[in-house]
Amino acid sequence: MGTQTFINCSLLAIIITFLVSSYSAHSQDLTFKLIHRDSPHSPLYNPLHTVSDRLKAAFLRSISRSRRFSTKTDDLQSGLIANGGEYFMSISIGTPPSKVVAIADTGSDLNWIQCKPCENCYKQKGPIFDKTHSSTYKTEACDSKPCNVLAKKEKGCDQSRNICKYLYAYGDQSFTKGDIATETISIDSSSGSPVSFPGTVFGCGYNNSGTFDGTGSGIIGLGRGPLSLISQLGSSIGKKFSYYLSNTSYSTNGTGVINLGTNSMPSNPSNGSAVLTTPLIYKTQNTYYYLNLEAITVGKTKIPYTGGGGGGSSLNEKTTGNIIIDSGTTFTFLESGFYEKFGAAVEASVTGAKRASDPQGLLTHCFKARHKKIGLPEITMHFTGADVKLSPTNAFLKKDEEIVCLSMIPTTDVAIYGNLVQADFRVGYDLEAKTLSFQRIDCSGSL
Repeated sequence: MGTQTFINCSLLAIIITFLVSSYSAHSQDLTFKLIHRDSPHSPLYNPLHTVSDRLKAAFLRSISRSRRFSTKTDDLQSGLIANGGEYFMSISIGTPPSKVVAIADTGSDLNWIQCKPCENCYKQKGPIFDKTHSSTYKTEACDSKPCNVLAKKEKGCDQSRNICKYLYAYGDQSFTKGDIATETISIDSSSGSPVSFPGTVFGCGYNNSGTFDGTGSGIIGLGRGPLSLISQLGSSIGKKFSYYLSNTSYSTNGTGVINLGTNSMPSNPSNGSAVLTTPLIYKTQNTYYYLNLEAITVGKTKIPYTGGGGGGSSLNEKTTGNIIIDSGTTFTFLESGFYEKFGAAVEASVTGAKRASDPQGLLTHCFKARHKKIGLPEITMHFTGADVKLSPTNAFLKKDEEIVCLSMIPTTDVAIYGNLVQADFRVGYDLEAKTLSFQRIDCSGSL
């Protein structure tokens, strides 16, 4: 696989269209296509950017995003570093429907978009949602359930109008504030019949500032907190969703898939690709999806994982659930003490190459070919109950025709299982059973 194809296909952008129809309380199966963030089909596409430009930008987004998961802060915020998203959703909201584009994020809860009349809105592509033109817009009262689930520092009250107010501040000093309200959104189902969901809670932001990407109008939360889109759809999607991020699909129009609903979960197909299931670890911090990483095997060397958990207050929470799985972070972050042993094992297992410096100074473990094909070790992630074998395209990045770098980097904060290592797997979230499943869908084999 060429370098251009590999890098482009590793960084995806979701463009999901929500259409209007009648609401159904029955379980729905909803399927969407995914579009690569840097493909010509993406609103972010810049033909002047090189592969190195895109890789560097992805690295910087990953670093920025990882900081908001920091265990050193008093409160892990439900939100993302404003311009750090890898995915976008194009939705229709209101009656009659208005289309807006927003960042889709498995690490966020509150859905919010920019709304007129703006006190201070950043410039976005496309019109800003005008709530006065919708017959289904309704604000939430100060004592309402959606208002009460907001953290104390995130909510306020306009007592004169009895309207719940929200304020979300992000780690890079960006912020959004406005009214908590409900509206109708609609989603295309796999059966071809659109399904609408009235009464969906969201933030109508009239004061939004910072480093938000002008392509998006806000955020669609796919986390496990009570106000996320996933939690609100709840029983209507069987509390289940999955996605497939492809390394190779760029050559065939750059599409992947995200599914919501009972039938979205990985299952054993005729080709015998196994479904590997591990528990989702629930913590006091209820936004993120935690897993328990027990060890990593490099070639034949198994190394116990020594990183602690994050986002919890009890001893059990600090020792279990030691890695967050996140679709919005490109690279994988591993605890720095463990990483020293892990990196040494990788270096000892690589053949046909010598250790080299990353030309951009970003990645720590790079290797330069010695006039022949580089031999890369098989890397297996040992989660509780699930041994996930990575392909070379999951674990390594081809920087150029001679240099290959490990796509995992050290951190002193909570570990993150990023989207490069998830590519070519169907990743299924069963929030009712509290499990996460991996199933290899396509393996490109080598770099």
